[in-house]
Amino acid sequence: MSKISDRLNRLSYSQTFVMSNKARDMKAAGIDVISLTLGEPDFDVPQKIKQAAFDAINENYSHYSPVPGFLELRQAISAKLKRDNDLDYKPTQICVSNGAKQSIINVLLAIINDGDEVILPAPYWVSYDEMVKVVGGTSVFIETSIETEFKITAEQLEKAITPKTKALLYSSPCNPSGSYYTKEELEAIANVMAKYPDITIISDEIYELINYGGKHISIASFPQVYEQTAVINGMSKAFAMTGWRIGYSACPAWLASACDKVQGQMTSGANTVAQRASIAALQMDPSELQYMITEFHKRRDLVFELMKDIKGFKCNLPKSAFYFFPDISYYLGKNLNGTEIKDADDFAMFLLENAHVGCVGGVSFGSPECIRFSYAASEAELREAMRRIKDCLDQF
Repeated sequence: MSKISDRLNRLSYSQTFVMSNKARDMKAAGIDVISLTLGEPDFDVPQKIKQAAFDAINENYSHYSPVPGFLELRQAISAKLKRDNDLDYKPTQICVSNGAKQSIINVLLAIINDGDEVILPAPYWVSYDEMVKVVGGTSVFIETSIETEFKITAEQLEKAITPKTKALLYSSPCNPSGSYYTKEELEAIANVMAKYPDITIISDEIYELINYGGKHISIASFPQVYEQTAVINGMSKAFAMTGWRIGYSACPAWLASACDKVQGQMTSGANTVAQRASIAALQMDPSELQYMITEFHKRRDLVFELMKDIKGFKCNLPKSAFYFFPDISYYLGKNLNGTEIKDADDFAMFLLENAHVGCVGGVSFGSPECIRFSYAASEAELREAMRRIKDCLDQF
């Protein structure tokens, strides 16, 4: 009899952390590795947010907060959603969690029974499918390709819905593809979902502000699906607060209450100092963060031009987030320097070991023919990483 539960044995390790840990181990062994694995801004937290954290410590915010978060923070989130997204959510409809990842699994735990289906447009963030497994659900994948900018259509969505469908889970802007859904595309999806009011839409909008192509639109802004949508967001990406672990959900009242119940038995309220700092962050004008977005935009354009010269890479121009997700089908089935390339994970490991550049294979993103690069790195590192990859692959 195994001491490990069947539930845990069904899960995979996060490929993102597998590759970042491998890159870290190689660095520790003295190998000059450039790691473009993690989705983490390389900027420091803005000073006024740090000052709010210092103030919170000095003001002795060291005790438990309410399970769904301080009222002042939920009020700030409510104001932000109205200001930036034209969404009306009362503080009672908001639950602050230990990162957006917990916000998502709170919702899944609240609604999924064993055997319920959750639709995942592929590619999807690596943890989505594993979360569905944790709660006893079954993932139903909708395939996309680089030719469609990795986006599903309303027609594909309708074909995937069955009597067992309980949720649609997706991110826009998307990790790993860097694509986002336009207002017209979201409206078409909303019109389909409105026919099925018992299906919950889980809209992960954590990369909302890192958007180069237009204004971010939340599917919750379409009134026909407002009452069946859970909006997920947080502080990690736009505010460079990945380690502060503050995410939140904004939901219909019945679902917000359920998330509060789930979290109350799991972790209780999130870190109090980080919550107080998040109030200051959300009260900032989004324009104060533009310097980060501008820099990411410059890096995107740089990497796109450099990738054009890499043999076997098929790449579109991502319009948001800070990832490239090139199709490397050209190399599948080949033998490179003694390494058989069966899928993108093999190819990612080949690049790490031979070009000393870390990326993440697309198998765990639902796209075994693609690899993900984060360009949240310096221009010098990005130039050198692309040079190494090009030189390595030019041999074959």
